Amino acid sequence: MLLGALEAGGTKMVCALGNEKGEVFERESFPTREPEPTVSDIISYFAGRGIEALGVSSFGPLDLNEDSSTYGSITTTPKPGWQNVPLRTRLMDALGVPVGIDTDVNGAALGEALLGAGKGLKSLVYYTIGTGVGGGAYDHGRLLHGLVHPEMGHMLLRPHADDPAPHGFCPYHDGCLEGMACGKAIEQRWGVPARELPPEHIAWQIEAEYLAQMCVNTIVMLSPQRIVLGGGVMHQEHLFPMVRKRTLELLGGYVAHPAILEHIDSYIVPPALGNNSGAVGSLLLAVRALG
Repeated sequence: MLLGALEAGGTKMVCALGNEKGEVFERESFPTREPEPTVSDIISYFAGRGIEALGVSSFGPLDLNEDSSTYGSITTTPKPGWQNVPLRTRLMDALGVPVGIDTDVNGAALGEALLGAGKGLKSLVYYTIGTGVGGGAYDHGRLLHGLVHPEMGHMLLRPHADDPAPHGFCPYHDGCLEGMACGKAIEQRWGVPARELPPEHIAWQIEAEYLAQMCVNTIVMLSPQRIVLGGGVMHQEHLFPMVRKRTLELLGGYVAHPAILEHIDSYIVPPALGNNSGAVGSLLLAVRALG
């Protein structure tokens, strides 16, 4: 079947065509502008292409309560002009097909869980560490929702003793994960983009500390069978062994499972789908919308 996939980001929109196997046939991206012209661009891409359903992985926050009159709307986003945009309704009305929607990180979590690093497992948590930080959780066939969707990027952390900015840079919270460990925070702390910092710079010890605390919090709260770390910051591959080592130290042997104690290298891993996690997840959201 032919399906549509939309990765709706605060910076760019990525539209793609693919199938229920997660195969992506083509894609196109364009900048995220004001809602009206941006949504019109999305509709123009998919209109007349013969898609049977559309899956959307979107920036948020989102209203994901299926009983809500504003289900599928972007809500209190800090992105100017995008507050209370009924994204799902607009696309469904214009295209006349079922539209499945979830957060960008839940979409990526779904892709990795079913067709990527978590294939064959029953639970997985996916984090993107990039311009911001977000997390999505998959457990026994379901993506985790609650009162709203999880905001894992705003868990609180203990500051590293050598951190010159121990309170972080989040405008809402003192010492939260995103404010301490996202790409923007690294650049604000050290005055240069993360990619320009050499591997031996203390920045990476501090970053590994925060990401290890994130992993420990995830293990003791959700106990997933695998943790996937994606996003631009994780392109610094030397971070992975540092994060794994520090995670084991912080756990102190408390979670005594071989997957962690003996196989940490295959427990905390990069995305198996690379940069396609979100697109593949969006295709799977389209499949779920048909179901």
